[in-house]
Amino acid sequence: MQLSKRLAAEMFGTLWLVLGGCGSAVLAANFAGPVHGLGIGFVGVSFAFGLTVLTMAYAIGHISGCHLNPAVSVGLAVAGRFPFREVVPYTAAQVIGAVLGAWILSVIASGQLGFDLVASGFASNGYGMRSPGHYSLAAAFVCEVVMTAFFLFVILGATEKRAPAGFAPIAIGLCLTLIHLVSIPVTNTSVNPARSTGPALFVGGAAVDQLWLFWVAPIIGAVLAGIVYPAIAAAKLPAVPTRGETVS
Repeated sequence: MQLSKRLAAEMFGTLWLVLGGCGSAVLAANFAGPVHGLGIGFVGVSFAFGLTVLTMAYAIGHISGCHLNPAVSVGLAVAGRFPFREVVPYTAAQVIGAVLGAWILSVIASGQLGFDLVASGFASNGYGMRSPGHYSLAAAFVCEVVMTAFFLFVILGATEKRAPAGFAPIAIGLCLTLIHLVSIPVTNTSVNPARSTGPALFVGGAAVDQLWLFWVAPIIGAVLAGIVYPAIAAAKLPAVPTRGETVS
């Protein structure tokens, strides 16, 4: 598949992730409209993020691999599953898609009377006073490193040739759902630098000031998984018989 087509797939896929995942948080998580109890809460947001990845994995997995995340591209490259020379163009396409998704979401959200994009937080990530549970920088950093590492661990395992065919998107989508169920109170869940960048650029201020953590920590976690998973999952090669010998 041509690189240009793969980059287009990554852009549209990441757009969908931000529009679907962040959109559920901005538009539906705490909905207080005429229908009582319609808000989906943070559990619903967790499933929304998982569903965006699951659906796009089936839609574009065969085109681009459906990374939708610079940390995933880096982790796969470290594990030897993706060429390092394509990490930068994939990252650029993912960030562009995330910004476009955030822009579309801002247009929709601004259609509600009285909506304040900055005051809403716009599903941006943060620590300290910008953390939903006011978790510290250190807690946020550890959370993002560990959650991203396990996300990549699941991706690497589910997409191996030895894994059951056809089920990888389900495992990956459910893994992302579980990650959100754990870490939304801590950082609003990133594990994806592109997903963090899109909303942060629209919120500005402290959201942009804290954005560094949501690039550094997920990439560290991805690199760790890219090293650890191949080390424990590598199959032992059969011994090569010498002349006159057989291998049982």
